[in-house]
Amino acid sequence: MQTDIFTRQNEDNMKKFLAECKVDYTKKIDYPPVALSLGNKVLQTKNGNLVLPIPIGTYGNISMISAPAKTKKTFFVSLLTAAYLSGDNPYCGGIKGHRGSRSVLHIDTEQGKWHCHRTFQSVYDVANIDDKEKYHTFGLRSIGWKNRIPFIEHCLDKIKDVGLLCIDGVSDLLLDPNNPEQSNEVAEKLMQLSENYNCHILTVIHSNHGSEKARGHLGTSLINKIETEIRLEKNPINTDWTTVHCKVSRGYPFETFSFKVNNNGYPEVITDIYDPLK
Repeated sequence: MQTDIFTRQNEDNMKKFLAECKVDYTKKIDYPPVALSLGNKVLQTKNGNLVLPIPIGTYGNISMISAPAKTKKTFFVSLLTAAYLSGDNPYCGGIKGHRGSRSVLHIDTEQGKWHCHRTFQSVYDVANIDDKEKYHTFGLRSIGWKNRIPFIEHCLDKIKDVGLLCIDGVSDLLLDPNNPEQSNEVAEKLMQLSENYNCHILTVIHSNHGSEKARGHLGTSLINKIETEIRLEKNPINTDWTTVHCKVSRGYPFETFSFKVNNNGYPEVITDIYDPLK
Protein backbone atom coordinates (compact mmCIF):
# COMPACT_ATOMS: atom_id res chain seq x y z
CA MET A 1 0.00 0.00 0.00
CA GLN A 2 2.75 2.41 0.96
CA THR A 3 4.64 1.44 -2.21
CA ASP A 4 1.58 2.26 -4.33
CA ILE A 5 1.22 5.68 -2.66
CA PHE A 6 4.92 6.39 -3.20
CA THR A 7 4.67 5.33 -6.87
CA ARG A 8 1.68 7.62 -7.47
CA GLN A 9 3.42 10.53 -5.76
CA ASN A 10 6.57 9.90 -7.78
CA GLU A 11 4.58 9.78 -11.04
CA ASP A 12 2.85 13.04 -10.14
CA ASN A 13 6.23 14.64 -9.44
CA MET A 14 7.62 13.41 -12.76
CA LYS A 15 4.65 14.91 -14.64
CA LYS A 16 5.24 18.20 -12.87
CA PHE A 17 8.96 18.11 -13.68
CA LEU A 18 8.25 17.28 -17.34
CA ALA A 19 6.22 20.46 -17.69
CA GLU A 20 8.49 22.61 -15.53
CA CYS A 21 11.87 21.58 -16.93
CA LYS A 22 11.15 21.13 -20.64
CA VAL A 23 13.16 23.45 -22.90
CA ASP A 24 11.72 23.84 -26.40
CA TYR A 25 14.74 24.69 -28.52
CA THR A 26 12.53 25.38 -31.58
CA LYS A 27 11.05 28.50 -29.95
CA LYS A 28 12.78 31.79 -29.28
CA ILE A 29 13.62 32.48 -25.64
CA ASP A 30 14.69 35.87 -24.33
CA TYR A 31 18.01 36.44 -22.57
CA PRO A 32 17.55 36.61 -18.77
CA PRO A 33 16.69 40.19 -17.72
CA VAL A 34 19.66 42.06 -16.27
CA ALA A 35 19.63 42.94 -12.56
CA LEU A 36 22.97 44.79 -12.36
CA SER A 37 25.20 45.94 -15.21
CA LEU A 38 28.42 47.78 -15.95
CA GLY A 39 28.90 49.20 -19.43
CA ASN A 40 27.37 48.16 -22.73
CA LYS A 41 28.16 45.76 -25.56
CA VAL A 42 27.32 46.73 -29.13
CA LEU A 43 26.31 43.82 -31.36
CA GLN A 44 25.91 44.05 -35.10
CA THR A 45 22.68 42.45 -36.37
CA LYS A 46 20.91 42.38 -39.73
CA ASN A 47 18.60 45.05 -38.36
CA GLY A 48 21.43 47.32 -37.24
CA ASN A 49 23.42 47.73 -34.05
CA LEU A 50 22.01 46.30 -30.85
CA VAL A 51 23.22 47.82 -27.56
CA LEU A 52 23.05 45.44 -24.60
CA PRO A 53 24.03 46.08 -20.97
CA ILE A 54 26.98 43.97 -19.81
CA PRO A 55 25.60 42.04 -16.84
CA ILE A 56 27.16 41.81 -13.43
CA GLY A 57 24.17 39.60 -12.67
CA THR A 58 20.85 38.59 -14.23
CA TYR A 59 17.56 37.55 -12.68
CA GLY A 60 17.29 33.85 -11.90
CA ASN A 61 21.06 33.47 -11.40
CA ILE A 62 23.77 33.62 -8.72
CA SER A 63 26.98 35.62 -8.50
CA MET A 64 29.83 35.33 -6.03
CA ILE A 65 32.25 37.87 -4.60
CA SER A 66 35.47 36.18 -3.47
CA ALA A 67 38.30 38.00 -1.75
CA PRO A 68 40.82 37.74 1.07
CA ALA A 69 40.13 39.35 4.43
CA LYS A 70 40.08 43.16 4.74
CA THR A 71 39.51 43.94 1.06
CA LYS A 72 36.26 45.84 1.73
CA LYS A 73 33.91 43.07 0.62
CA THR A 74 31.03 44.43 2.70
CA PHE A 75 31.57 47.93 1.30
CA PHE A 76 31.44 46.49 -2.22
CA VAL A 77 28.19 44.67 -1.48
CA SER A 78 26.85 47.99 -0.20
CA LEU A 79 27.93 49.68 -3.43
CA LEU A 80 26.16 47.10 -5.62
CA THR A 81 23.05 47.16 -3.43
CA ALA A 82 22.87 50.96 -3.59
CA ALA A 83 23.29 50.83 -7.38
CA TYR A 84 20.45 48.32 -7.66
CA LEU A 85 18.14 50.37 -5.44
CA SER A 86 18.82 53.70 -7.14
CA GLY A 87 19.25 52.59 -10.75
CA ASP A 88 21.88 55.17 -11.55
CA ASN A 89 24.03 56.80 -8.89
CA PRO A 90 27.10 59.10 -8.89
CA TYR A 91 28.76 57.00 -6.17
CA CYS A 92 28.46 53.88 -8.31
CA GLY A 93 30.22 55.04 -11.47
CA GLY A 94 28.87 53.10 -14.43
CA ILE A 95 27.21 50.39 -12.34
CA LYS A 96 23.48 50.46 -13.01
CA GLY A 97 20.57 48.72 -11.33
CA HIS A 98 17.63 47.40 -13.32
CA ARG A 99 15.18 47.09 -10.43
CA GLY A 100 11.91 48.41 -11.76
CA SER A 101 9.71 48.27 -8.67
CA ARG A 102 11.31 45.19 -7.09
CA SER A 103 12.72 44.89 -3.56
CA VAL A 104 16.07 44.06 -1.97
CA LEU A 105 16.64 41.51 0.79
CA HIS A 106 20.03 42.17 2.41
CA ILE A 107 21.33 39.47 4.78
CA ASP A 108 24.48 39.78 6.93
CA THR A 109 25.58 36.67 8.81
CA GLU A 110 28.87 37.92 10.28
CA GLN A 111 28.44 41.32 11.94
CA GLY A 112 26.71 42.31 15.17
CA LYS A 113 23.66 44.55 15.09
CA TRP A 114 25.55 47.83 15.48
CA HIS A 115 27.83 47.14 12.51
CA CYS A 116 24.93 45.75 10.48
CA HIS A 117 23.01 48.93 11.16
CA ARG A 118 25.95 51.04 10.00
CA THR A 119 26.26 48.99 6.79
CA PHE A 120 22.55 49.08 5.96
CA GLN A 121 22.31 52.79 6.79
CA SER A 122 25.15 53.59 4.38
CA VAL A 123 23.37 51.68 1.60
CA TYR A 124 20.21 53.67 2.21
CA ASP A 125 22.13 56.95 2.30
CA VAL A 126 24.05 56.24 -0.92
CA ALA A 127 20.97 54.95 -2.74
CA ASN A 128 19.04 58.08 -1.69
CA ILE A 129 15.62 56.51 -2.22
CA ASP A 130 12.36 57.54 -0.57
CA ASP A 131 10.70 54.13 -0.30
CA LYS A 132 12.06 52.27 2.74
CA GLU A 133 9.68 49.38 2.03
CA LYS A 134 11.89 48.31 -0.88
CA TYR A 135 14.99 47.66 1.27
CA HIS A 136 14.75 44.85 3.85
CA THR A 137 17.71 44.20 6.15
CA PHE A 138 18.54 41.44 8.62
CA GLY A 139 21.58 40.42 10.69
CA LEU A 140 21.53 36.67 11.33
CA ARG A 141 24.55 36.23 13.58
CA SER A 142 22.35 35.47 16.62
CA ILE A 143 20.45 32.55 15.06
CA GLY A 144 21.87 29.08 14.45
CA TRP A 145 23.14 28.04 11.04
CA LYS A 146 20.32 25.49 10.62
CA ASN A 147 17.73 28.27 10.78
CA ARG A 148 19.36 30.70 8.34
CA ILE A 149 18.28 29.23 5.00
CA PRO A 150 14.71 28.58 6.23
CA PHE A 151 14.60 32.19 7.48
CA ILE A 152 15.80 33.52 4.12
CA GLU A 153 13.19 31.44 2.30
CA HIS A 154 10.52 32.70 4.70
CA CYS A 155 11.52 36.28 3.89
CA LEU A 156 11.35 35.58 0.16
CA ASP A 157 7.81 34.30 0.68
CA LYS A 158 6.68 37.24 2.80
CA ILE A 159 8.45 40.20 1.15
CA LYS A 160 6.82 41.28 -2.07
CA ASP A 161 8.83 40.68 -5.25
CA VAL A 162 12.46 40.46 -4.10
CA GLY A 163 14.72 41.15 -7.09
CA LEU A 164 18.10 41.12 -5.35
CA LEU A 165 19.09 38.87 -2.45
CA CYS A 166 22.48 39.72 -0.89
CA ILE A 167 24.05 37.15 1.43
CA ASP A 168 27.14 38.62 3.04
CA GLY A 169 28.70 35.54 4.56
CA VAL A 170 27.40 32.57 2.57
CA SER A 171 29.72 30.20 4.47
CA ASP A 172 27.60 30.80 7.58
CA LEU A 173 24.63 29.04 5.97
CA LEU A 174 26.22 25.70 6.86
CA LEU A 175 28.22 24.22 9.72
CA ASP A 176 31.32 23.25 7.75
CA PRO A 177 32.13 24.85 4.36
CA ASN A 178 34.66 22.06 3.79
CA ASN A 179 31.95 19.40 4.01
CA PRO A 180 31.09 18.28 0.43
CA GLU A 181 27.53 17.18 1.19
CA GLN A 182 26.57 20.33 3.11
CA SER A 183 28.24 22.55 0.52
CA ASN A 184 26.46 20.90 -2.39
CA GLU A 185 23.12 21.18 -0.57
CA VAL A 186 23.58 24.92 0.04
CA ALA A 187 24.69 25.61 -3.54
CA GLU A 188 21.75 23.63 -4.91
CA LYS A 189 19.30 25.39 -2.58
CA LEU A 190 20.53 28.83 -3.64
CA MET A 191 20.20 27.79 -7.27
CA GLN A 192 16.60 26.73 -6.65
CA LEU A 193 15.76 29.96 -4.80
CA SER A 194 17.15 32.13 -7.59
CA GLU A 195 15.04 30.23 -10.12
CA ASN A 196 11.84 29.90 -8.08
CA TYR A 197 11.75 33.56 -7.01
CA ASN A 198 13.33 34.91 -10.23
CA CYS A 199 15.81 36.97 -8.22
CA HIS A 200 19.54 37.53 -8.47
CA ILE A 201 21.46 36.16 -5.50
CA LEU A 202 24.70 37.95 -4.64
CA THR A 203 26.91 35.87 -2.33
CA VAL A 204 30.13 36.76 -0.51
CA ILE A 205 32.84 34.26 0.43
CA HIS A 206 36.42 34.50 1.66
CA SER A 207 39.19 33.20 -0.57
CA ASN A 208 41.88 30.83 0.66
CA HIS A 209 44.93 32.45 2.23
CA GLY A 210 47.53 33.15 -0.45
CA SER A 211 45.22 31.97 -3.23
CA GLU A 212 42.49 33.34 -5.48
CA LYS A 213 40.39 30.21 -4.96
CA ALA A 214 37.14 30.64 -3.02
CA ARG A 215 37.35 28.98 0.39
CA GLY A 216 36.41 25.39 1.05
CA HIS A 217 34.27 22.90 -0.80
CA LEU A 218 31.48 25.48 -0.71
CA GLY A 219 33.56 27.74 -2.95
CA THR A 220 34.04 24.87 -5.39
CA SER A 221 30.33 24.00 -5.34
CA LEU A 222 29.31 27.60 -5.98
CA ILE A 223 31.78 28.03 -8.85
CA ASN A 224 29.91 25.29 -10.70
CA LYS A 225 26.59 27.10 -10.28
CA ILE A 226 27.30 30.82 -10.55
CA GLU A 227 26.89 33.19 -13.47
CA THR A 228 29.64 35.61 -12.39
CA GLU A 229 32.61 35.44 -10.04
CA ILE A 230 33.86 38.82 -8.89
CA ARG A 231 37.37 39.01 -7.48
CA LEU A 232 38.48 41.80 -5.13
CA GLU A 233 42.07 42.70 -4.31
CA LYS A 234 43.94 45.58 -2.76
CA ASN A 235 45.20 47.97 -5.41
CA PRO A 236 49.04 47.78 -5.21
CA ILE A 237 49.46 51.35 -6.50
CA ASN A 238 47.05 52.93 -4.03
CA THR A 239 46.39 50.65 -1.05
CA ASP A 240 43.32 52.67 -0.03
CA TRP A 241 41.58 51.43 -3.17
CA THR A 242 40.11 48.02 -3.89
CA THR A 243 40.27 46.70 -7.45
CA VAL A 244 37.37 44.68 -8.85
CA HIS A 245 37.88 42.00 -11.53
CA CYS A 246 35.38 39.89 -13.40
CA LYS A 247 37.07 36.52 -12.94
CA VAL A 248 34.34 34.30 -14.40
CA SER A 249 31.34 35.22 -16.54
CA ARG A 250 28.86 33.25 -18.61
CA GLY A 251 28.32 36.34 -20.73
CA TYR A 252 30.50 39.31 -21.59
CA PRO A 253 32.90 40.21 -18.75
CA PHE A 254 32.67 43.72 -17.37
CA GLU A 255 35.77 45.92 -17.28
CA THR A 256 38.05 46.03 -14.25
CA PHE A 257 37.56 49.06 -12.00
CA SER A 258 38.48 50.27 -8.52
CA PHE A 259 36.58 51.82 -5.65
CA LYS A 260 37.44 53.55 -2.39
CA VAL A 261 35.74 54.45 0.86
CA ASN A 262 35.36 58.24 0.90
CA ASN A 263 35.69 60.65 3.81
CA ASN A 264 32.02 60.14 4.70
CA GLY A 265 32.51 56.39 5.01
CA TYR A 266 30.65 55.59 1.79
CA PRO A 267 31.96 53.32 -1.00
CA GLU A 268 32.61 55.20 -4.23
CA VAL A 269 33.82 54.06 -7.66
CA ILE A 270 37.04 55.72 -8.88
CA THR A 271 36.09 57.56 -12.07
CA ASP A 272 38.24 60.69 -12.25
CA ILE A 273 41.73 59.31 -11.53
CA TYR A 274 43.87 57.10 -13.77
CA ASP A 275 43.96 53.54 -12.46
CA PRO A 276 46.91 51.58 -13.93
CA LEU A 277 45.24 48.24 -13.16
CA LYS A 278 42.24 48.90 -15.40
